[in-house]
Amino acid sequence: MTEDSGAQQTRNVRVVLVDDHRMFRTGVQAEIGDTVRTGVEVVGEAADVDQAVTVITATRPEVVLLDVHLPGGGGVEVLRRCAPLMAAAENPVRFLALSVSDAAEDVIGVIRGGARGYVTKTITGTDLVDSVFRVQDGDAVFSPRLAGFVLDAFASTDAPPVDEDLDRLTQREREVLRLIARGYAYKEIAKQLFISVKTVESHVSAVLRKLQLSNRHELTRWATARRLV
Repeated sequence: MTEDSGAQQTRNVRVVLVDDHRMFRTGVQAEIGDTVRTGVEVVGEAADVDQAVTVITATRPEVVLLDVHLPGGGGVEVLRRCAPLMAAAENPVRFLALSVSDAAEDVIGVIRGGARGYVTKTITGTDLVDSVFRVQDGDAVFSPRLAGFVLDAFASTDAPPVDEDLDRLTQREREVLRLIARGYAYKEIAKQLFISVKTVESHVSAVLRKLQLSNRHELTRWATARRLV
């Protein structure tokens, strides 16, 4: 063990495994889940989208190892439903895709959904542990050649590099905006973001004022036009 890896093991990272193959989850658990040796503590497992959202919400891990192809809508649906957890100001949940697929559309889809990286199942246990810690620290992690898919995809986007209207909003206001545009009620948003209904109302009022909009219907159209939903 190197000096750096020894320093790394002074802290642990809590991880949830999401994969629809039980034997694969068991193998990953055996490979990286010896907390004393690796610093990785597996705090939950899930085999489909609904289970994943339930377990992730209940355990609030630092990192989720997420398969791309899952019953119930796939990894992208898990990311969509866990968006507020990823956007949390404190202790955000970060996602690392772990898949047999190295298809460009799969890589781009989960990165657009908010995953911090994408590695294939050919990765070694040692490299996977390293990737988990790097994602916990906020780094982006990719298996060789997959990063090129992401760079190409985002370089070719038609979206403007700067949106002055959107830049007027705080991070929390953007989170509320997205949830409003997705049809969430104020009470649901309050529960998702762990804030009061009154605070949600204040954020919505601020967003409407800054964007010079009149109601949530106009707000939804505005967000949809910018592909924020």
